[in-house]
Amino acid sequence: MIVGIIGAGTMGSGIAQAFAQGEGFEVRLCDITDALAAKGKGRIESQLAKRVQKGKMAAEAAQAILDRIVTGTKGICADCDLIVEAAFESMEVKQQTFTELMGIAKKECIFASNTSSLSITQIGAQLDRPLIGMHFFNPAPVMKLVEVIAGINTPRALVDQVKAIATALGKTPVEVNEAAGFVVNRILIPMINEAVGVYAEGVASAGDIDTAMKLGANHPIGPLALGDMIGLDVVLAIMEVLQSETGDPKYRPHPLLRKMVRGGLLGVKSGQGFFPYNK
Repeated sequence: MIVGIIGAGTMGSGIAQAFAQGEGFEVRLCDITDALAAKGKGRIESQLAKRVQKGKMAAEAAQAILDRIVTGTKGICADCDLIVEAAFESMEVKQQTFTELMGIAKKECIFASNTSSLSITQIGAQLDRPLIGMHFFNPAPVMKLVEVIAGINTPRALVDQVKAIATALGKTPVEVNEAAGFVVNRILIPMINEAVGVYAEGVASAGDIDTAMKLGANHPIGPLALGDMIGLDVVLAIMEVLQSETGDPKYRPHPLLRKMVRGGLLGVKSGQGFFPYNK
């Protein structure tokens, strides 16, 4: 199966690696320029090199994965059997991306979106084929879960087909009927938002909040550090989707979250969030 990945950032390159590690998959990793796509492959190469250096993977196996990945712009996806869009989390960007792909991909190519919270039904409203959600989790080569999301117009047969593809990757698919935030983010992101509120109220320090949740709830990482890792701008965007889609005030983003995003304190990717990081 030939798989196109649109977007060579952290998630896109991770998804590309996840497919390239599987048996029987060839990958087209795409971005808006050849250079950005090549940078995404370079990120994969760096991750694999670390595994080789630690003795967790043979150099030949790492090279075989890289050999299955071709980079370029979306025009190289003409022969793809499946395209997974992992572009910026914006309704307009995603709709425009798929509109352009209709003029490139063959009619039988499956269109899937890696959106973390946006409506599959709305993204695919103007397409000439049904759309499905295929939501991977970061780091995509390691995390086992894939949320397979059906919009209101997604056929049952397509859901089953995509679940089978996820299983072939060694992932565990969870079938989700479209709803704001799906399953994981519907539960997880409001928890992070609540932790922001606890911190803002001076109940405890950021470090102590995270320690409490790690030791008291057996979480492997605290909610504030997790928010930093996800990106506080992404956390805010998902909270805004939850609030707008449901109209429920319980999903109101905390004002401190908004303030930090406005100030560029986004977490790991900016070097500072609730904790400091080396870029």
